[in-house]
Amino acid sequence: MTLRISEAIVIVGLGEMGELFASGFLKAGYPVFPVLRETDWSTLQSIVPAPSLVLMAVGETQLDDVLKRLPMPWRKVTALLQNELLPCHYQHHGIIDPTIITVWFDKKKGRPSVSVLPTVISGPKAILIQQALEKVEVAARIVPVEQQLFEMIRKNLYILTINIGGIVAGGSVSSLWAKHRELAEGIASDILSIQEALVGKPLPREALLKGMVEGFEGDPEHLCMGRSAPDRLRRALSTARTLGLSTPWLDQVESRMKPASSRDGSD
Repeated sequence: MTLRISEAIVIVGLGEMGELFASGFLKAGYPVFPVLRETDWSTLQSIVPAPSLVLMAVGETQLDDVLKRLPMPWRKVTALLQNELLPCHYQHHGIIDPTIITVWFDKKKGRPSVSVLPTVISGPKAILIQQALEKVEVAARIVPVEQQLFEMIRKNLYILTINIGGIVAGGSVSSLWAKHRELAEGIASDILSIQEALVGKPLPREALLKGMVEGFEGDPEHLCMGRSAPDRLRRALSTARTLGLSTPWLDQVESRMKPASSRDGSD
C-alpha cells in the first residue's frame, strides 16, 4: 500500500477524542500523523508539509497555546472540536475558515462513545470528518457554514448550563430541568449574555434554549456535573467580569459551590 502523504491527517493531541478520530481516519484509509507533547513540529512539517486536514484534538484550555505554534500552511486546513468554542478563540491566529465539529458524544476511557445528539459538522472538510465518524459508528450531520455559529453556541449553552447547574443541583439533566428549572434558565440566561458579548451581536435566545432542551431530551440520564464544572464556572465568571457583565445566577452558584464531585459525569 502506498503512503498517501497528500491525504495525510495530522491530529494534535491523542486523548480519548483524538484516538477516536484517529481510528476513524485510519479505517477510512488515511495516513495519520499524531502531534504529541514531545513531537518536533518542524520535523513533522518537513514530512507532511501540506496535510489534507489538521485536527486540533486538545482541550479548550490548551487550544490557544497550541494554535500559536501551528505552522502557517496548516492553518488553512484546521478542524476544531473544543467545547466553549467561538470565532474569537481562533480567528486572531489567522484561522479564518476552519472546519468546526460540534461534538455531541461522550468518550470515556475504556467505554464506547455515547451520543446525546448527532454531532454537527460544518466547513470545508466536513465530508472528510463525517467519513471518519461513520467508521467509528458516531452519528453526525453536516450543516451549512451559515449555521455554524448557532450550533457552536447551542453546545456551549448546553455544556455550561448543565455543568454549572450541576455544581448546585447534582444529578441528571432531566432532574435539573424538572426540579431546578428556574436555576437552569437563570444560568442559561447569564451564559447567553456572555456569548452575545463575545460574538458582538444579539442571539436567537428562544431557539438556542429550545436547542439546549433537545440535548436534555437526547440523553435524559446524562450527569450534569463533570470534573471540569468548577473550571467552567470560573472561566465564565472571569469572562463576564472582564466584559463588565452582570451574572446574578452564576454569582449565586459560585457562592454555593460545593467541593468537586468524584462522580465521572460529563466533560
